[in-house]
Amino acid sequence: MIAHAFHRWERKLAAIATDRVARPFEWGLDWLADQPVPPGDPRTSLQQWGEATVPRSGEFYAVEPATDYVLRGETLTFTSAIDTPHAENNIVHARYFPDASPRGRRRAVLVLPQWNSDAGGHVGLCRLLNRFGLTALRLSMPYHDARMPPELRRADYIVSANVGRTVQVCRQAVLDARRAIAWLHAQGYTSIGILGTSLGSCLSMLTTAHEPLVKAAALNHISPYFADVVWDGLSTMHVKETLEGNVTLDELRRMWLPISPMPYLEHVRGRQLLLVYALYDLTFPVRLSRSLVAAFTERNIAHQLLVLPCGHYSTGVTPFKWLDGLTLSRFLNRAL
Repeated sequence: MIAHAFHRWERKLAAIATDRVARPFEWGLDWLADQPVPPGDPRTSLQQWGEATVPRSGEFYAVEPATDYVLRGETLTFTSAIDTPHAENNIVHARYFPDASPRGRRRAVLVLPQWNSDAGGHVGLCRLLNRFGLTALRLSMPYHDARMPPELRRADYIVSANVGRTVQVCRQAVLDARRAIAWLHAQGYTSIGILGTSLGSCLSMLTTAHEPLVKAAALNHISPYFADVVWDGLSTMHVKETLEGNVTLDELRRMWLPISPMPYLEHVRGRQLLLVYALYDLTFPVRLSRSLVAAFTERNIAHQLLVLPCGHYSTGVTPFKWLDGLTLSRFLNRAL
């Protein structure tokens, strides 16, 4: 009865967004022009490329610090390492919430909000982190808020039925995150963590796996594979609508392997990790979250776990948002 009630509530909350668009299916090879995708049938080539990219992920996610960081007031901007066809998206925006205490001047958390978060998303969480003596830097992800071109109403280009674009834009988010962390380090922050929610959680995991400066990661809503969430999740039903019939889940999982957490578990061994999932989640289905937790456990990779007694969307509703936010903040306070 409880599950039925939460699932009904989740569907009601998800239905508030009425501007979802089922965009055409595309292989998106043009978005991977800088990648060694084998020639031939895209269906086969992209699978081969995805599997071959994981062992060389250090190269795939390699980035140098930006040369044009500018902090005006509380807004940090710099040029993204990935050049996309949209000028707005090529300038990274981040909102800086410094904590003036002695501890806050050395401890910082990079915050990556959820998919389709607006400019105000996770601001309250950043201020909560301040209350714990932690500086926060909230990153606007690619194609979100200030980085969204006028043709869009939602951040469709970071998760879509365009296979190559989804990979490249998620990669862009990780490179942007690494550049933001480089800026924090240059400001004198010596103990740096990362906090990501939903899509931001996946990208935070990828960043942690490839950024040695990250000491602790709070991963809020989790799944082992990017493709499975898109295929089975409530929030991405409109994306699956055009994927299905053009590509299978198994094929897509291989194509999107470089942007999936599962291949990189050993890369985060030794970091402080908090894994969070929601018991009645329809967007990050519970069986996926549990399978990732099981993979950490089977490999004896130390982690802490929080299971929220709610769903995905209801995580942002009182009282669950306070349970979540306080647990995330307390974990990072202890870990950093």
